[in-house]
Amino acid sequence: MMERLPGFRDFYPEPLPANEPWSCDLRNHIFAAWRETARRYGFREYDGPPLEPLELYTNKSGAEIVAQLFNFVDKGERAVSLRPEMTPTVARLVATAERAYKKPIKWFSYPQLFRYEKPQKGRLREHFQLNCDLFGEADPAADAEMVALLVDVLRVLGLTSADFVVRLSSRQAWQRFFAGRGGDPARAYKFYQVVDKIERERPEVSAEKLSALGIAMTEVQEFIRASVPEPELQAVLDNLSARGLRDFVVVDYGVIRGLAYYTGIVFEAFDRKGTFRAIAGGGRYDQLVQQVSEGRVDLPALGFGMGDVVLAELLKDRKLVPSFQGKIEVVVLVEDESLRSESLGVVQAVRESGRSVEFSLVPSKGDKQFKRALELGATRTLRVERGEESQLRVRIKDLKTREERFVAIGDVVAQL
Repeated sequence: MMERLPGFRDFYPEPLPANEPWSCDLRNHIFAAWRETARRYGFREYDGPPLEPLELYTNKSGAEIVAQLFNFVDKGERAVSLRPEMTPTVARLVATAERAYKKPIKWFSYPQLFRYEKPQKGRLREHFQLNCDLFGEADPAADAEMVALLVDVLRVLGLTSADFVVRLSSRQAWQRFFAGRGGDPARAYKFYQVVDKIERERPEVSAEKLSALGIAMTEVQEFIRASVPEPELQAVLDNLSARGLRDFVVVDYGVIRGLAYYTGIVFEAFDRKGTFRAIAGGGRYDQLVQQVSEGRVDLPALGFGMGDVVLAELLKDRKLVPSFQGKIEVVVLVEDESLRSESLGVVQAVRESGRSVEFSLVPSKGDKQFKRALELGATRTLRVERGEESQLRVRIKDLKTREERFVAIGDVVAQL
């Protein structure tokens, strides 16, 4: 038996086979929440190719990222990669066509992304990810808008402030901290990387790395412990308070985000119990469009990503996964094979009216067809019959009340 590749998933419709945890119905439920909430915030959907020039990622993240990518040389001798994230792609799209759109540009997508790394809990070699990005607005009000969108996406799925929290931080605050202690600007990103891993690294290792940068571990720990909101963060907090969303956020300078392109406010969403990896993360990246366009376009920008793997696990943990049933509304019973052609006409007409319809593709006993209708959870059965003077009619049966009525075959759609 051929098996799927490690770190990849099969998505089955409910009910799921044994030992297959990934539900296509749950995935679509998450997608619907993503799309509808983004639409309510005025975001427009976009997409890009799953294969991009390798240079798009190495220019942004350095040559070391190549080890994490599904990359190869194509038949045109081009170095390419399956996309590991969407931000460079959307930055490229906006840099190419920003003059065609009024600012701010608010776009979203939920692509499938790929990373060649060891599969682990909450992180696979592929996942789907909601990406929401806003271009052309530098004011902290835009940052608040993005955090509010993140919060509302999770609320739509049934999660509350008791389930998750968004931790807000600021690269600018850390930059001022680093510069105020004589830090070399050329080594600022190394400093950010140490801070980003400080919760996961052994204290003595972090202390040694910070010491090499001329920074004391105790000062960093105190700055994180205090987490006093600086002006740009206070503006976001005030904005979210006005929306009634203050309970969903905290200022936490322990968050700094490891990616090099972040320039301002950054944030991550975590479950309150601390059971899972980050649910979502993002921030401001005001220099990326300029970098991708090689200086031709300069637009402030920010965005976030939310993956489906951790989110699905969190919904399962909180018992927030709905019951997914096949939504068959009508079953057409074909008990008289001499009327199969007429029955197929009814099937087609009812389907064209927008209802879901099932019927037996091959001759089958009437009781077996009726049992199948009950298994599918249908609300009605239809059966074409010959009435008085051989006139064709349709027997409509309501499976909840068991009431029956007859209508002319040409009136069945209207009568439903």
